[in-house]
Amino acid sequence: MENCVYNHLHRTILTLPTPLSSSSSSSLRRRRLVVKASAGATPCEFSSLNSPLEPRSTVGKFLSGVLQNHRQLFHVAVGEELKLLADDRDAALARMVIGSGSDEALLHRRIAQLKENQCEIAVEDIMYLLIFYKFSEIRVPLVPKLSSCLYNGRLEILPSKDWELESIHSLEVLDMIKEHITSVTGLRANSSVTECWATTKVRKFLLARVYVASILYGYFLKSVSLRYHLERNLSLANPDLHLGLRNTLPFIDMFPSGFKDTIFGSLSSLQSIGQGITKEEEDIEDLKCYVTGFHPGSLQRCAKLRSKEAVNLIGSYSCALFNNEESGLVESDDVILTSFSSLKRLVLEAVAFGSFLWETEDYIDNVYKLMDD
Repeated sequence: MENCVYNHLHRTILTLPTPLSSSSSSSLRRRRLVVKASAGATPCEFSSLNSPLEPRSTVGKFLSGVLQNHRQLFHVAVGEELKLLADDRDAALARMVIGSGSDEALLHRRIAQLKENQCEIAVEDIMYLLIFYKFSEIRVPLVPKLSSCLYNGRLEILPSKDWELESIHSLEVLDMIKEHITSVTGLRANSSVTECWATTKVRKFLLARVYVASILYGYFLKSVSLRYHLERNLSLANPDLHLGLRNTLPFIDMFPSGFKDTIFGSLSSLQSIGQGITKEEEDIEDLKCYVTGFHPGSLQRCAKLRSKEAVNLIGSYSCALFNNEESGLVESDDVILTSFSSLKRLVLEAVAFGSFLWETEDYIDNVYKLMDD
């Protein structure tokens, strides 16, 4: 029934299909009317129409309209679009292979490359909209462009939404996130209201790097916690199995030294967790010990982004959030005055973004094969 409703919706808001020649009938593409809504929010007001990143593809704009106007059909529409994209890409690749020995081989190769690039952009849009949807499920609007939230050089992000952002994590993961917040902001886990609203100065480029690092940390925690519970269940089923390998390599050591020192400072909490764990036969009782006992190769696999689309999305999103420019890294040396509460809000959002990114990658890859990074 839901598919029937979606098909009716699709026919209602689309134009007629583009006429096809016999050679292109295998890759039907439909031209969509762009569904666009105007935002009535003030620049720094949180709203569903005030997201930092705008869809670039026709597919992304179409799904954005579905999300805003027909939310109940959003996932059905996403599934249909992913299938169409996969079919289009596969058809272009098949034509390239078939025509590899013909005079038009170069043309078919170029068409396949263009189709690959178009699909990549569309999938990045879908990935972002799925993450956006997950934030809306917990009633947390994404922070708008920071440039619109700056008043006389001061940044304040309200409401904080700390509880909602923390609610998506298990207690063991949340405990590690709180340690991460303390490490990158200096705010203690049980800080008073006065301490939370105290102000501090931070350079804009540093804040952007902290945000990206926190996305990667959230992604890592999602990956490693799932692996931890899987191995723990296997261990309970077979007492002869032991969790983890004891070559200690904390998450912080995954980063180049300069980036590590800038972002994390003296992040010793994870390192200290693993101290004293030397017996290979010793059982790991919690997630923290499991992480610090990781084999370097296993840690890298959990921390590494799996797809090129995810890497591109993080770059595009961070630029949209921290910079008015459409491209390029944030290199501004401007000093921003902000509260520790706002810093915590940004870090919590970034960690949640990373966690949702992992789930979204997994969902999309089941329908549309993502490109390995």
